[in-house]
Amino acid sequence: MTTKIFCDTAELDQIKKFNKKKIVKGFTTNPSLMRKAGAQDYKSYSKKILKICNNKPVSLEVFGDSYKEMKQQALKINTWGKNVYVKVPVVNSKGIFMGKIIKELNNLDIKLNITAIYSAKQTEKILKIINKKTKVIISIFAGRAGDTGKDPVPEFKKSIAIAKKFMNVEILWASVREPYNYLQAKQLGCHIITIPPTTIEKIENFGKTFDQLTKETVKAFLVDSKKSKFKI
Repeated sequence: MTTKIFCDTAELDQIKKFNKKKIVKGFTTNPSLMRKAGAQDYKSYSKKILKICNNKPVSLEVFGDSYKEMKQQALKINTWGKNVYVKVPVVNSKGIFMGKIIKELNNLDIKLNITAIYSAKQTEKILKIINKKTKVIISIFAGRAGDTGKDPVPEFKKSIAIAKKFMNVEILWASVREPYNYLQAKQLGCHIITIPPTTIEKIENFGKTFDQLTKETVKAFLVDSKKSKFKI
């Protein structure tokens, strides 16, 4: 199975650049990335993204914390484009499972990207409430789990296994820390991995020999030492 690469960014220049790359099959954003990109009006900024990318999946996240806010925002975001996946966190900031809103949106045939997932137990809870026809992405945060000393791989294995009966569900490796995560995601059978732009560029260089890497590394040392005008 091919693991699709999505680009994880809200920077308009980056979206323009990476939307042209065949290797990139979609885009993911979140409120933090939107803020970092300088977005002030969420709707108008999102529409700028969708104007650039109108033929690949784009995940746009709700930012409300209550059921009412999330539902209102999700229904509006869903109208912005046919390629939109409405991104909804698995819980709110109080840790309350957002099963009610997930189920309702799913039954309205709204494509969802359910985010901030860390465990197969959370994946299982989602699978119990969704149908088997409307597209759903389940985003598991590998890097952040690893940052706490926990191995995310067993959670991916279990999640992928229990999701096999759902042809409409895709498991996404989120929170990438290094290019090698792409190979890990492929080996596990993840449907998607979302990757920051700079890391995608590194993946495009896969296949270099150790000898090539050694030479490039030493060249970089030489260039920097000359720029610094080091002397002993």
